[in-house]
Amino acid sequence: MEQLEQIREKIRACDDIIVGALAERMQHIQEIISYKKATGIPILQPEQEQKQTRALLNKLEGSEFAEFEEEILDIFKYIWKNSRRIQAKALFNYNIFLIGFMGAGKTTIAASLQEKLEMNRVEMDDLIVQKQGMSVSEIFDEYGETYFRNLESNCLIELQKQKQTIVSCGGGIIVRPDNKDQMKKNGRVVLLTAKPETVLERVRDSDERPLLNNNMNVDFIKKLMEKRRERYQEAADITVSTDGKTTSQICEEIISKLIALDNGSLQAPGA
Repeated sequence: MEQLEQIREKIRACDDIIVGALAERMQHIQEIISYKKATGIPILQPEQEQKQTRALLNKLEGSEFAEFEEEILDIFKYIWKNSRRIQAKALFNYNIFLIGFMGAGKTTIAASLQEKLEMNRVEMDDLIVQKQGMSVSEIFDEYGETYFRNLESNCLIELQKQKQTIVSCGGGIIVRPDNKDQMKKNGRVVLLTAKPETVLERVRDSDERPLLNNNMNVDFIKKLMEKRRERYQEAADITVSTDGKTTSQICEEIISKLIALDNGSLQAPGA
């Protein structure tokens, strides 16, 4: 037993070294964030994590620990994951609300931002569906649009309790002016845009777009977008077009513009 305790004591000493190394690593991460913000280098650099993976595998290759390659790599993946979380906390101490017309890409971009930044994510329509036990179409059919808009407004009030959450909002969230104020209380509002033709291509096979039922055409979409355009613009802190761009490009543009806005080097629309 004495020998076992001696070994355990050595392990505890190793743990102390690991804690110290992680603390030092966090300090260096903060330095990298400051440097990137000052020089305008993109915050998201997936190729860097790939480079780190290759370097780690090269170190393990042929070593006495090669047989534990998968387990060691898992540990480092978790460290890198939390590094992204640390960067997100340093950059965004608020919620990020994605608004825009249906089919603008809010759900896709929210999921990608969540993965890249390790932030929480809320799909507002899904949250409403879960609480009501009914689909969006069923809510519209049984209770009408006004009832659904009440549910949206209540969700925004509840989200005041959360921080560092990416919220994918329904396309009509800006119908009520008060919703804009709720979002801006503890967040930045990102407007995603897309051409009517792009929207139609993205939503044509969906049966969860009540306002487009029997109106699945470019002309109707264009008219409804124009009707909402002014309110979208009034609510937006930044605007990002999603036409012809990859998900990664859109996310990087969102992050870059938010950082510029927070640094005072980008003026919010209407300011």
